[in-house]
Amino acid sequence: MYNLLVAEDEPKMRLIIRDYFLKKEFAVWEAADGMEALRLMGEREFDVVLLDVMMPELDGFSVCKAIRREKDTPVIFLTARIAEEDQLRGFQMKADDYVTKPFSLPVLHAKVCALIERSRGKLTEAGRLVSGAISVDTLAREVTVDGQPVSMPPKVYDLLVFFMENKNRILTREQILDHVWGQDVFCYDRAVDTTIKKLRQALGHRAGCIRTIVKVGYKFQEVEDE
Repeated sequence: MYNLLVAEDEPKMRLIIRDYFLKKEFAVWEAADGMEALRLMGEREFDVVLLDVMMPELDGFSVCKAIRREKDTPVIFLTARIAEEDQLRGFQMKADDYVTKPFSLPVLHAKVCALIERSRGKLTEAGRLVSGAISVDTLAREVTVDGQPVSMPPKVYDLLVFFMENKNRILTREQILDHVWGQDVFCYDRAVDTTIKKLRQALGHRAGCIRTIVKVGYKFQEVEDE
């Protein structure tokens, strides 16, 4: 059974989401405002957090930022705000997805399950990451593509590992800079683009797994053989 936190200030919406996920055999906790959401996060571990943006006491963006200081729990924003700048801000807060109201409950459930699967299945075995034909031995820092060893500079390797650990998740340039280069190191966004170009070259015909998300960042996804 998975633990789900629904932080939403509209009682009717919380009830609808709670009842649906209870039928899917989730354990569901509810928060009516941002402060209550953080209190619950401090009391137990959740598999996914559904987070409304506009809430009293503390808005969803602030809650997500606070969560990310301590945990890597998957977060999905639920909101009626559809402006591009709001969605970009959501991803800048390191949310995993951004769902606008009204939304389909079955689709939301599918997104939640996919995030849980991703967060729980990063490593297929001790120190190894695998996505299709790409395999990384994180203990030996070795990469193989289609069974053939591929040499990569340290930053290119670190970028590949970060992508594979966050497969199917949109990553902003800011997130990539913070993780690969470090928050205390000043780099231009151009450094990300240049390193991704080198990674694509290293992956050869498997480079299609790295998608450019216009005005947002990048996403690593497994590409099946034709």
